[in-house]
Amino acid sequence: MNAQSPLAASAAAPTPTPASPPTCWVLSDGKAGMENQCLGLAEAVGATPVVKRIHLKTPWRQLSPYLPLSLDSSLAPDSDPLAPPWPDLLITSGRQAVGAALAIRRRSGGHTFCVHIQNPGVPFGLLDLVVMPAHDRKDGPNVVESLGALHRVTTARLATEAARFAPQLDHLPRPRVAVLVGGSNGVYQLTPAVTAQLADRLADLARRGMGLMVTPSRRTGAENEAVLRHRLAGPDLPPNAAVVWDGTGPNPYFGYLGLADAVLCTGDSVSMVSEAASTGKPTYVIGLEGTSAKFDRFHALMVERGVTRPFTGVVEDWTPAPLDDTPRVAAEVVRRMAARH
Repeated sequence: MNAQSPLAASAAAPTPTPASPPTCWVLSDGKAGMENQCLGLAEAVGATPVVKRIHLKTPWRQLSPYLPLSLDSSLAPDSDPLAPPWPDLLITSGRQAVGAALAIRRRSGGHTFCVHIQNPGVPFGLLDLVVMPAHDRKDGPNVVESLGALHRVTTARLATEAARFAPQLDHLPRPRVAVLVGGSNGVYQLTPAVTAQLADRLADLARRGMGLMVTPSRRTGAENEAVLRHRLAGPDLPPNAAVVWDGTGPNPYFGYLGLADAVLCTGDSVSMVSEAASTGKPTYVIGLEGTSAKFDRFHALMVERGVTRPFTGVVEDWTPAPLDDTPRVAAEVVRRMAARH
């Protein structure tokens, strides 16, 4: 393969430091999963990114990235402006952003180094670097593979958020387990039956003396969340054994990851599994109803590389292989930008 292969079983090499931080734009349609990957890469490069969110008019919205895009006439009025001075580094994700990336690359006269995360849907050579997940099975001279999704999990962020939320969770017993619950999407279904089985297994962990920090998501659904809350507040459980975030106040997601001794997460989100595994803590994936060839390949690779294990109701102390995608890709971006200039 011509692509740089994921090195999930090796320690992350330090990211080379540019002579001065590049000016950087992060460009997407604003979907959190796309934007967070771009932000994670920008931060790992050492940049302070300017976030640009765009929406396309018809017919570009329907035909992106195949219909050439004009920065003057193709963007909807609620888009952020895209005008000089052009950044040193442009990081994009999502099909809506591809045409804008190509236009900026042309208008900057090649000055702007353009990185696209995930399949752009156009020949890879039109961009400077394409970051593709290994389970997509794509390669090329300007493709760098990631095993999981890029993200914003860093040791410093986890430590800061752990300190922030620690006083609220002092009552929880140890070891502590963070439980990240997603929900149904176009591939998987989180049903009340699956949730009930998960809740029973979590209750069993609590009876074994573990403290549970549970964070549902918007996709979890009220019915499934009610099942979790009811079962984890049962009279047969030790008092104060579980906390289920109610969605109010600051989001404790990174705090839970920082305070956890192990992490459980549903398998519906590549990003969530990647963030959990990047903590370096034992990470277990909770299976949902449904299947997808791409998701199946991703989960199989994570298990094969020793990064995650399926959750069968048992949480053990083991050392996973490190997942170092974000710093490794950032190092490649810095290297290629330096080589070009």
